[in-house]
Amino acid sequence: MNQKTQSSRRNFIKSSAISATSIGVGFVAASEPVMAAAIETNFNGLKAGEQMIPVGSFQMPAYVSRPEKSKGSLPIIIVVSEIFGVHEYIADVTRRFAKLGYLAIAPEKFVRAGDPNSYGTVAEIQKNIVAKTPDAQVLNDLQSALVWAGKNGGDLKRVGVTGFCWGGRITWLSATLPQVRAGVAWYGRVIGEKTEGNPRHPVDIAADLKAPVLGLYGGADAGISLESVEQMRAALAEAAPKNPAAKASMIEVYPDAPHAFHADYRATYREGPAKDGWEKCIAWFKKMGVA
Repeated sequence: MNQKTQSSRRNFIKSSAISATSIGVGFVAASEPVMAAAIETNFNGLKAGEQMIPVGSFQMPAYVSRPEKSKGSLPIIIVVSEIFGVHEYIADVTRRFAKLGYLAIAPEKFVRAGDPNSYGTVAEIQKNIVAKTPDAQVLNDLQSALVWAGKNGGDLKRVGVTGFCWGGRITWLSATLPQVRAGVAWYGRVIGEKTEGNPRHPVDIAADLKAPVLGLYGGADAGISLESVEQMRAALAEAAPKNPAAKASMIEVYPDAPHAFHADYRATYREGPAKDGWEKCIAWFKKMGVA
């Protein structure tokens, strides 16, 4: 990572309850304007801020939130960002989980490719950041975050993963890892072109799931067709007889909700589906033994 990228990342996440941070939180330029509905979760009773997590010799920044006082090891939630990386919305989601007693970690998986905030459009981020971030690297980063969590108060027998948009797709893929107990994928793409960096998509890995996934989708999503969602349902049903995780997985579709309906800082936010999806997310992790 060059000096310019390091400098831009330092300006990305604001000061937290425990210290000034070098990745901390504003909203990425390509996602603006920010809506008044944006939820702000306070730091009361929490420790939250940046943490550098070793991935081999590389230091990966992450936003980490946890209860300030806790007894015993904490259940772990990995929060996987949209294409915008770890910005204010994602950091806030980690604090929401911490308020419920989780150790919540949002790794900055794009840091090697650059800074999403340096681009003004989604297309530029897709081309210059996302396309240069291969699945194998992302899953290795996730596993490294879990190694760190296990050494820092997390219970590796209670691991959940949730993610939004790009992170929703990664959530499906992460459910093939042995450490993961459950996943909640928010409007994650399930089909796509196979490339060197993206050799398999969720529809291809149903038989390899080791953890059940709850998929939350919008019926009015212009980028993820209901046909593709039904392909994912069919893949799960085909794998179900021999795979308990596939059999236990579920998909919920909110008929009138657009893409990014949980993103409370964007015009796509829909309060009803967002709140219902969040309740189902929390209930799913409890049901699957993560909580």
